[in-house]
Amino acid sequence: MTRTSYNTEKSRLEKEMAKIQKKIQALQAKERKPKIVEIVRTMRQYDISPEEIATAFNRKAGGRASPAARKTTAAAKRVIAPKYRHPETQATWTGRGKAPRWITDAEAAGTPRSTFLIATETA
Repeated sequence: MTRTSYNTEKSRLEKEMAKIQKKIQALQAKERKPKIVEIVRTMRQYDISPEEIATAFNRKAGGRASPAARKTTAAAKRVIAPKYRHPETQATWTGRGKAPRWITDAEAAGTPRSTFLIATETA
């Protein structure tokens, strides 16, 4: 293929692609209008405001909160006080989730978990 035929063929394909893209846009516009009318009708039927739609639209798929909202929820989680403490290393564990190795090793050696309980101060 010579350089001239390459440029000619490329130009022809680009024009064809532009025509196809225009057809796609026209088809989308034709299909969108009845959907928009249907959405507005449903919003009126259920008394849904555009603000509610905007809020729902800005949420991530699956009902998850946006990253900004996630940060505030993560900050709002309360801190769990440790329930167990290793006497030598002072490592702590809240008692939630998988037990740390120092607890499982001690239990395997026959030491009860209650040995590592942190004494709670009562007022």
